Amino acid sequence: MRSRGVMHVDSEIVVPFYDVDSMDVVWHGHYVKYLEVARCALLDHIGHNYTQMKAAGYVWPVIDVQLRYVRPARFGQRLRVRAELVEWQNRLKVHYLVSDAASGERMTRASTVQVAVRLTDGEMQLVSPQIFIDAVEQSISIGHADRAHEQVSAHDRS
Repeated sequence: MRSRGVMHVDSEIVVPFYDVDSMDVVWHGHYVKYLEVARCALLDHIGHNYTQMKAAGYVWPVIDVQLRYVRPARFGQRLRVRAELVEWQNRLKVHYLVSDAASGERMTRASTVQVAVRLTDGEMQLVSPQIFIDAVEQSISIGHADRAHEQVSAHDRS
């Protein structure tokens, strides 16, 4: 059973022509890009995005990606990508649900795991940096977790 996250953000993506293959479906590798769009929106929502992570002295490489393809997405289809924060104290774990924006039909489920790596020496951290933990806890405490989801268009992120 998948654990529920403490907060989520929904991003909308319209499948561009260059993401589909000769069968007119999204090539499987492009889903990782869609997850990244949603994860960036989630980190913005938390108030500690990749730019702020790097300024704090850390990078956060993805160390695990899990994808379960249910239905193919097609050119021009509007997708909703929900990114849900599941873990943050020792690693950043996010669950995703990719669905058709119009019907809500599930297309793909996924998860990613990232860990903090200190920029000065390249050492992987066994716990998340306190600055990130504080940002998440502050976001939770001021009610971001209880608000309705945030809509972010992929076109607004470019």
